[in-house]
Amino acid sequence: MHFIRRSNERGYVHQDWLESYHSFSFGSYFDPKWMGFGPLRVINEDKVQPGTGFGTHGHNNMEIITWMLDGELSHQDSLGGGSTIVPGQLQCMSAGTGIRHSEKNLHASKVAHLLQIWIEPAIKDVLPGYRDYTIAPERITGCLGLVVTGDPELAPRHNIALIHQDASLYVGQLHNQRVEHVLATQRACYLHVAKGAVLANGESLNQGDALLLTDQPGLIVQAQHSAQVLVFDLPAGGGAKGA
Repeated sequence: MHFIRRSNERGYVHQDWLESYHSFSFGSYFDPKWMGFGPLRVINEDKVQPGTGFGTHGHNNMEIITWMLDGELSHQDSLGGGSTIVPGQLQCMSAGTGIRHSEKNLHASKVAHLLQIWIEPAIKDVLPGYRDYTIAPERITGCLGLVVTGDPELAPRHNIALIHQDASLYVGQLHNQRVEHVLATQRACYLHVAKGAVLANGESLNQGDALLLTDQPGLIVQAQHSAQVLVFDLPAGGGAKGA
């Protein structure tokens, strides 16, 4: 099965300080057909105005990944951490038993443009943790580079973000290039086009579009000029919600 989720079909929220597109039901946007894809529960494309942001709030039992597209985002958390991330960096939080944090765009003039991703954990009530990762450009240029894994042995060897779920996230920065991702049996794939346009398994996709795959041998992506894609390799057992 393959299914396309078009950018203009996503939920949309616009406030004075925040513009957000929701690939799945979130906050005031609810669509029972779009509650997630396996353990992938949230992909929000957020644009946060300068000097504004999300005040202190809490999470628990969720793996939360922030991928920057443009600008910068600063955070403070209840573990005593604080940092600012920019494009080429991601932030990974295991909320576990509970964590509180804030996310602010402290830049004087530049909009923060980011993807916030939530993945349901396979193990609940772990100790919470928060870490930033810098992704070397060569790791994701012209290929699909692994940036998040559920493999506790692989993650420390390659400085890859670790989550408590049998799921992987690959990022590709492509320029007229073709890449492939092979899917093992009982695996599903979710492709999100973060920038540009691609041809994926014969389907034309633009920025914000997504392709959902189950029971398929793999994914073939051909960039149309410059494009950035995120590819999630997920357990298929959770089922595809939305198809």
